[in-house]
Amino acid sequence: MSGWLLILSLLVLGGVLATLGDRLGSRVGKARLSIFNLRPRRTAVLITVLTGSLISSLSLGFMLLVSRQLRVGLFQLDDLQNKLKNSRLALAPLKEERKLLEARISTGEKELKQLEGNLIALRRGDVVISSGQSLARATIKLESPSQAKNVIERLLQEANLEAFRRVRPRERPNRQILLVPRADIQRLDEIISERGTWVVNIRSAANVLRGERSVYAFPDVRPNRNIVRAGEIIAKTTIKNNEMTTELIRKRIKLLLASTLAEVKRRGSLTSGLQFNASSINKLGSSLRMRNSENIEIEAVSVRDSDTADSVVVALQINQDENKKDLLD
Repeated sequence: MSGWLLILSLLVLGGVLATLGDRLGSRVGKARLSIFNLRPRRTAVLITVLTGSLISSLSLGFMLLVSRQLRVGLFQLDDLQNKLKNSRLALAPLKEERKLLEARISTGEKELKQLEGNLIALRRGDVVISSGQSLARATIKLESPSQAKNVIERLLQEANLEAFRRVRPRERPNRQILLVPRADIQRLDEIISERGTWVVNIRSAANVLRGERSVYAFPDVRPNRNIVRAGEIIAKTTIKNNEMTTELIRKRIKLLLASTLAEVKRRGSLTSGLQFNASSINKLGSSLRMRNSENIEIEAVSVRDSDTADSVVVALQINQDENKKDLLD
C-alpha cells in the first residue's frame, strides 16, 4: 500500500473511532452509568480513555497489517542495524584491498606507458645515456680520510654536469638531476678512505632518454693497478697463406684488436677503446699481402704502461720465424 493511501486510511479510521468514542462517552454520561463503583463522571472519562487507546491500537494494528516495511522497521530494526554494522566492518578491509589494487593497477599502467615511451624512444634513437655508461671518472689517492667527502662531492658534481649536458642540452645545469643512493655513497666513502689508489667511475643505472627529469646512477670503485706493461704481448692471431686477401686480412686485424680490448677489460681496464696508429695498420695489410709465407703471426703489443683508468695504446707487429718487425710508431 502506498504511503498516501495509508495516511488517508488512518485519518478515516481515526475519525470514525473518535466519533464512536465520543457518542459512547456521551451516552454513558447521560445514562449516569457506573463501572467498577466509579462515579458517572469518572466512568465517562474512563470510557473516553479506553476509546482513545482503542483508536491507537486499531491504527497501529492496521498499519502493521498493511505495511511490511513498518513491521520490519518496528520489530527487526535492531537486528538490521547490527547486520549493517557488521557488514560495514567486513567491508572496510575489502575497501582497503580495493584501494591497494587500484594503486597497483595505476602504477602498472604508468610503468607500461613509460616502457612504451622508452620503446618508441629507443626506435627513434632518443637514448642519450646508455645503461652502465660512465658519467664521470677519477683516480683517487687520499692523503687523509677526511678528504673523501669533498672528493666525492666534486666527482658527483662533474657527473651531474655531464648528465645534464646529455639529457637536457638546451637548459642551464642549475639543479641536481643525478640521483645516487646514500648507501652507495657511504660505501664509496669507506672504500676510498682506506690506504691505496682507487679508480671511481660514476655509471648510469639505466637507459636515459632525452628530456628526462632525473638520472639514476651508481659508483663503481676498484683499486688502481697496472693492467699492461710496455712491450707486453696482449693478444695474437695467425694468418694462413690461403687467407692473404685484403678482406680476410682486415677481418683478422679487427678480431685481433677486439681480442686485445676484451683482454684488457678482463684485467680490469676501464678504457672504452684501444688507441693505435690507423695508417700503420693499413701499411701492415699491404705488407702481409706481399708475403709468401705459409703462416704469419700478428701480435698486439702494449706501447706503454697502462693502469686501470688509463687508455691502452697498442702496436701491431709481425712474428715470423722468431724475427719481429714493429710496424707501428
